[in-house]
Amino acid sequence: MYENASTGPDGAPIRLVVVDDHALFRRGIGQLLSMYGDIEVVAEAASGAEGIEAVLTHRPDVALVDLHMKGLDGISVVRALKTAGSPTRLVMLTVSDSSFDVMEALNAGASGYLLKDMEPDEFCIKLRQVAAGGTVLSAEVGGLLAKPQPPSKESVDQRWTSLTTREQETLELVSKGASNKIVARALGIAESTVKVHVKHVLQKLNLRNRFEAAVWLRELRQDGGRQA
Repeated sequence: MYENASTGPDGAPIRLVVVDDHALFRRGIGQLLSMYGDIEVVAEAASGAEGIEAVLTHRPDVALVDLHMKGLDGISVVRALKTAGSPTRLVMLTVSDSSFDVMEALNAGASGYLLKDMEPDEFCIKLRQVAAGGTVLSAEVGGLLAKPQPPSKESVDQRWTSLTTREQETLELVSKGASNKIVARALGIAESTVKVHVKHVLQKLNLRNRFEAAVWLRELRQDGGRQA
């Protein structure tokens, strides 16, 4: 066991379930964690449905859930387990650093969002932290959740009215996670035009990316602001 190893609340190893549709990756996680000694893989699942059953059966401390799987995806797995009242800490483990995926996972009830290219030591530290009750994020995605001080309602209204009708429609779709291609199809315009609209929306709202735009619109509605 490594010197920095820790155990669960009762002194036993942290019990882990790995849910991923790639057998080689599941095996690699098991081999990696066996080097540390304080985290034990108690079950593996090759699909979302199997993952739900494994978590409910084994009741692990933590479950690693792949985001994109055939059939039932990781977000659906998290939602199903939360609905079932599972106390297991659920962590998305994925290659996607999309701000929309991060937001959707956390909103679904995930206790963490980690990228598969993390260094082994850092990865294990994060697992220990989430098992202890924390919320963990890879450094690359953590910055996406940094929120600026909220602007005044008057300022928000002024920014909203500065958008054209088409820009408002674009923001509405972007806030739901739609890609430029999907927005283009929905509005009957060219994808290149969508890119221009998105650029203008971010400039007018003084935002850095699509994730912040989605949060901005959500907060506008929660505060009783204008509807897109």
